[in-house]
Amino acid sequence: MRLDKFLVDCGVGSRTEVKQLLKQKKITVNGNDKLTGKFQLDPQKDQVFFRGEKLVYEEFCYYLLNKPKGVISATEDERHQTVIDLLDDRARHKEIFPVGRLDIDTHGLLLLTNNGKLAHAMLSPKKHVAKIYRAKIEGIMNQSDVDYFKEGIVLKDFTTLPAKLRILEVDHQTAMSYVEIEIAEGKFHQIKRMVAACGKKVVDLERISMGPLELDFDLKQGEWRRLTPIELDSLKQFGVSL
Repeated sequence: MRLDKFLVDCGVGSRTEVKQLLKQKKITVNGNDKLTGKFQLDPQKDQVFFRGEKLVYEEFCYYLLNKPKGVISATEDERHQTVIDLLDDRARHKEIFPVGRLDIDTHGLLLLTNNGKLAHAMLSPKKHVAKIYRAKIEGIMNQSDVDYFKEGIVLKDFTTLPAKLRILEVDHQTAMSYVEIEIAEGKFHQIKRMVAACGKKVVDLERISMGPLELDFDLKQGEWRRLTPIELDSLKQFGVSL
């Protein structure tokens, strides 16, 4: 790999900035500071330092975001703030994108990466990756709704796969229900439509898990962190290189 590409991918700067840093001898490879951008290196073997700090090359990056309401699951948009806007410069440089989407008024767990093969595997209809949501419902959910979810709900354009509805709490005084819903697909407005088919309305929706990943409740809405080694290891079940 060319040294200038390595440095840009590590977030050191643009190609122009990297060129200047090399001239200023701010970069060393195995102790050598007489370098140009064309210098060829092995990212796995060579020791690259920038201002005394060792650089570690990552082909893929993984971000766990607690998506807030009002932000769209897209890489760019002229009218709304996107989930990419919440991340750091490195994420934008590495062309991170969201794995799937959450509606603009839905909050909670969102995985972002530049690993297209992983995203494809996690979103593949054949994989039936489970996604769990917590929802506040206007209306009283009951056992008949649980059974309806379990059977698969017939909507206008498709019939859902069997889903799990768990009633956490019911407030008869305010006619509100608090539930957990697990689905194995992710059609447009699917949970809202399923609840509507039961004659109720979703007033708040939060995703708390997707496959092996769980929402980090230490993250406030809008905050993010990189995946931990344990979380990365859990993604190996999808059979792609991380």
